[in-house]
Amino acid sequence: EFMQASWDIEEVQAKGIQHLASFVKDGSAFPYLLTCTEVITLAMKTHIDSLDLQVKGCTLLLEILSQALEQGVMMALDESVASCLLHIVRKHSENEEFLSMICTLLMMVSASEVAAENLRKVGIIPDLLSILRRFLHNDKICFSCCAVLWSLAVSENNADQAVLESAVPVTSAVLQNHLQNGVVAECACSALWALALQGCLTDSDYEPTAALLLDALRMNPKRAVLVKNGCLALASLVRLSETAALAILLDSKGSGVELIREEYHLHFDQPGVAEALCLLMNEMVQYDEVMLDMRSQKMEKLLSEIKLQFPFS
Repeated sequence: EFMQASWDIEEVQAKGIQHLASFVKDGSAFPYLLTCTEVITLAMKTHIDSLDLQVKGCTLLLEILSQALEQGVMMALDESVASCLLHIVRKHSENEEFLSMICTLLMMVSASEVAAENLRKVGIIPDLLSILRRFLHNDKICFSCCAVLWSLAVSENNADQAVLESAVPVTSAVLQNHLQNGVVAECACSALWALALQGCLTDSDYEPTAALLLDALRMNPKRAVLVKNGCLALASLVRLSETAALAILLDSKGSGVELIREEYHLHFDQPGVAEALCLLMNEMVQYDEVMLDMRSQKMEKLLSEIKLQFPFS
């Protein structure tokens, strides 16, 4: 009430945020802090030129959201809060350090389907892509933005086809630039999988994207989630085009089929990885030429191994 009575006075908002922050460590205050997110974001929007207030507000929101996620509480932020966050992102789109914070906040917010839908409605995707293009070198920003993209792209009621299509080259650039950073590569693979599922790739994308996903698997063979999501992304590409299947067989850096075999043997105790590999192989054998090649490479033997390992799946 103290903050709401004096929106226009920056010092009141700063003191209010500072006082709310003092309750963060008190577990019994948590349910009340959850109700303060709108007041905090409105204070940030009202005094958008004050970077100090933005940083303090964002830090407090991150702490509240972290606690919420730890306790399994989904924070479904409404459209007005999503709009405030977008406004703040646009105002400070050149400030790399602050953007790193607020993109982390957006990633945490987008874990909720309702909040992700509200971010989509206010039109945040072009802004995310613009941030990625500008700060492609920043692994933290790339990780957060790809995670948000993934959350927004998997939404069932997507009316942003053209916008999502423009996300393909940017997401590919993130993966290309961060192939050796397993955490970022994993997130970029997930985003590409979601974009492939939404049919956002064009004919000219299939071959280079398949090659890039194979590179990600080669560079991060032990990351089970990356392998699983990378294979699911490849399966989505192969479902759309034989070009992608042939790109896997004829990859210049080595046989993709051999890579599938190696990945299974590395993760033979992971049902999620085995399932993704089976899905990929199932899509590949829909093409006669590809199936003949897989037979010549004794892939039936691998399938028998998987069947023995997971007899009830």
